[in-house]
Amino acid sequence: MSKIDFSKREILKYVGDFTQLFGVKEYTLNGGRSQGVRAVDIKNGSGLEFTVLPDRCLDIAWLSYKGNNISYISKTGIVSPQYYNESGINFFRSFHAGFLTTCGLMNVGSPCSDNGEIFGLHGRISNTPGENVYSDIEWVDEKPVIRVKGRMREARVFGENMILERQITCKCGENKLIIEDKTENLGFRKEPLMILYHFNLGYPLLDEDAILLAPTKELKPRDDDAQKGAENYTVFQKPTPEYKEQVFYHDLKADVNGNTYVALINEKLELGISIGFNKNELFNLTQWKMMGEGEYVLGIEPCNCYVSGREEAMAKGLVEYMEPGEIRRFRIEAEILDGPEQISKVKEEISKL
Repeated sequence: MSKIDFSKREILKYVGDFTQLFGVKEYTLNGGRSQGVRAVDIKNGSGLEFTVLPDRCLDIAWLSYKGNNISYISKTGIVSPQYYNESGINFFRSFHAGFLTTCGLMNVGSPCSDNGEIFGLHGRISNTPGENVYSDIEWVDEKPVIRVKGRMREARVFGENMILERQITCKCGENKLIIEDKTENLGFRKEPLMILYHFNLGYPLLDEDAILLAPTKELKPRDDDAQKGAENYTVFQKPTPEYKEQVFYHDLKADVNGNTYVALINEKLELGISIGFNKNELFNLTQWKMMGEGEYVLGIEPCNCYVSGREEAMAKGLVEYMEPGEIRRFRIEAEILDGPEQISKVKEEISKL
């Protein structure tokens, strides 16, 4: 694809339909608990392919680059929101993980209660189907850009009225996708806002040769299990029997505008991925290190909260609120690092932060 001029008329000299090279494919999953889940496959023409699930908050399931898998899919597989049970930790029965699972908007982390309302693990939004979903190729300055967008609603009579609008953009010929979210409080009282972007990286990108790069200025282990692994949070091991998850909070360095990013690289594969965000929007990075057999995953999770749950966060005064009518925006960029040159460049840039 790098030899082809990405202009509309030039491409049409070679193909009858653009989907020969890049584009979107909409379909519905069939069978088992995935029955009826809408899916959108994106192929950007230079090796980046991923699947958006409109019925699961427009989250991203599979993601690969030139045939190399980047994401992690859990043992549950894709689960329709009709099977979602929010009580306690039943979230795990619907947690396919994928490249991205969005957590929130009313709770992130541990199950808890607030004024008599029960909140399950990681909130409801990842099991909320999108409305007004759109996916297509758009031509910007005669160059193809793929967009998928939609809106999720978290609302309750006598309760909150919150909207999450999402747009995922991927330019053809680039190895990057951009997630732009807009949350809006449509209600008439201030509401807590807890949001966590649960990016899940898996094998073969993640293995014992992989390294986490992060401009960490302070690391806080969540508990005793994490404390035991604090010295080795950047490195990984082979799948380990009876492994107990380790969770770390990172206070990252950022540039003058608040921009920062982390990366997982595998120099043996000459492959990596960086995830960039703004600390003025998402002040915390949670790292989930799980090296278990069959549950082998690294979670890179930019967020505006911690994962101890809403109740504890409120008690400690750590909850962010949205005023009636307030709009808040979040932007995250995920970029594939292809080859030693790109990996070295990211290493240098992170070291400068």
